[in-house]
Amino acid sequence: MRIPTRMHTGASIALLMPLAFCVGAVDARTPVSTSDYPNRVVRLIVPRAPGGLVDIVARIFGQSLAEKLGQPVVIDNRPGGGGTIAGEAALRASPDGHTLFVATQDSQVLTLILRRKPPYDALRDFTQISLLFTTPLYLFVHPSVSAQSVQELIVLARARPGKLTYASLGVGSTQHLAAELFKSKAKVDLLHIPYKSTSQALVEQQTGQVDLNFTAGTSHFPFVASGKLRVLASTGLKRSALYPQVPTMIEAGVAGFDMEPWYGLSGPAGLPLPVVDKLNRITGEILRSAAIRDRFAADGLEPGASTPKAFDARIRADIPLWTKTMREAGVPQE
Repeated sequence: MRIPTRMHTGASIALLMPLAFCVGAVDARTPVSTSDYPNRVVRLIVPRAPGGLVDIVARIFGQSLAEKLGQPVVIDNRPGGGGTIAGEAALRASPDGHTLFVATQDSQVLTLILRRKPPYDALRDFTQISLLFTTPLYLFVHPSVSAQSVQELIVLARARPGKLTYASLGVGSTQHLAAELFKSKAKVDLLHIPYKSTSQALVEQQTGQVDLNFTAGTSHFPFVASGKLRVLASTGLKRSALYPQVPTMIEAGVAGFDMEPWYGLSGPAGLPLPVVDKLNRITGEILRSAAIRDRFAADGLEPGASTPKAFDARIRADIPLWTKTMREAGVPQE
């Protein structure tokens, strides 16, 4: 399969739209044996709106997965709720491998910590298949924000408490928690403006209706080149290989700031082990292919296939880590 080195949002969706037919048909509850899996269309639930980075990556992965499985893979976008709307749709599906889920750090960890009554248990209610990729976030500001560096942004925010606004994909999203972590460590007060999609937040930020945004979307970088946005830092422990000129938050003077969201492949609880093993093997093959690695690298993503056990361990380690981080940051539960 030849994968272009860069796919524009609209083009990527148009390319794969023939797959997106009658999602309801995928919900057929016909039993399946592991020997002939899959025997019909596979649904891949994505907790983001069409057009964003995660959606594009899911479509590229889904196309490769369809070729490996010999069955169409349809994308079912379920944005909102910090990823839990998609999560709830996935856990209700028949555990036969014909419904899969792009699990995210917010849908499986962050949002659940923030809910007094979380809608599910990420470990009990899902079968982990493999990690997919990680990516740093980047701190973008609108040009109307005079700060040319993170330290200047801190000074400005302290001089205007509660006045600067930041965008996110909702309470519990990685964007929300990155901004809250920044507020806590830099001792600043910012106003939260939630959005349903990355593309919507991008439109609002370009026009100056929101001041800053922590986001992984490289869709923002073309607007840095045109002067419509400014990037101040990235959130990983090391500089991004895609944008090495951008300092990390730690280098920019915010000690202990480390946030590099992960994304993985999961299914409902109770997936048969042979199905899990097959999907894990195929996922590894896809993510190790040069074409996929090059395509993901173009968006600053680091493919990272894992065993189901390692993916489960990642979630288990994140829960106490981010519970402690959020409590220390004073992020309230809903």
